[in-house]
Amino acid sequence: MDERRPGVAFGLAAYGLWGLFPLYFPLLEPAGGLEIVAHRVLWSLVFVALVLTVARRWRLVRAAVTELRTVLILVGAALLISGNWLIFVYGVNSGQVVETSLGYFINPLVSVLLAVVVLRERLRRLQWVAVGIAAVAVAVLTVDYGRPPWIALSLAVTFALYGLLKKLVRVESAPGLFLETALVALPAVVVLALLHTRGLAATGDEGTGHLLLMMGSGVATAVPLLLFAAAARRVPLSTVGLLQYLTPLMQLAIGVFVYGEPMPPARLAGFAIVWVALAVFTVDSLRNARAVRRRALAEVVPEPV
Repeated sequence: MDERRPGVAFGLAAYGLWGLFPLYFPLLEPAGGLEIVAHRVLWSLVFVALVLTVARRWRLVRAAVTELRTVLILVGAALLISGNWLIFVYGVNSGQVVETSLGYFINPLVSVLLAVVVLRERLRRLQWVAVGIAAVAVAVLTVDYGRPPWIALSLAVTFALYGLLKKLVRVESAPGLFLETALVALPAVVVLALLHTRGLAATGDEGTGHLLLMMGSGVATAVPLLLFAAAARRVPLSTVGLLQYLTPLMQLAIGVFVYGEPMPPARLAGFAIVWVALAVFTVDSLRNARAVRRRALAEVVPEPV
């Protein structure tokens, strides 16, 4: 219990910070999405390097780079998370925060589908029901938007694939994030150089405050990930699964109540169907977690004879 309380606090802090991102990234305008993501990569790299130095964890980085398989997987993870960041920044800064929130609502269900397709796992009945309900929701939202909700689907797929790759390697959060950002640091430098050469970069022309906000994007990226890692080590996966809905709920509220994005009846119905799917998915996950705990307890504590 002593471990769970700080674990829940770390989890709430991580998901709460992620939920506030739609308020942060518009402050970086007039910088475009590519410029913002390039700065986010470079300043994340600097910040995590400081963390690794203070914590004396560089040996974990050296251990990871000695395995070719680990490096190749992290290259894929780096490309996916960079793409996810770019799509998210585009969605937020183009006034589509509600749709970005949808992406993180449906992300757990996309992860389940990937487990079937890639890992050949078998879904339980209620998991299939949840996926089917989510498919209906996407169809309803496609009719409402007049197009597939591609921002939401892209965010969900890229983050689910990122999570899948991260499961294939045993690298802690800070060393993993350092390697991922280091692998895309050179392209980020090239992007910034081209933008500055062509006079398309905003950083440097918008004053010291804007530069500090750009630098802060690296801290804003790394801190929630480190908090999440601390939470995941202290609380059950089922608890983490419940906490994760805080982020899209906050983003949805910001989109509707802060930025005044429309929520017509058809769109609200689509979101409601998504929430039904998530409720079914969550109930099934909690039931399965309890069943696993009971089986584990039965194996540890023998029945009386």
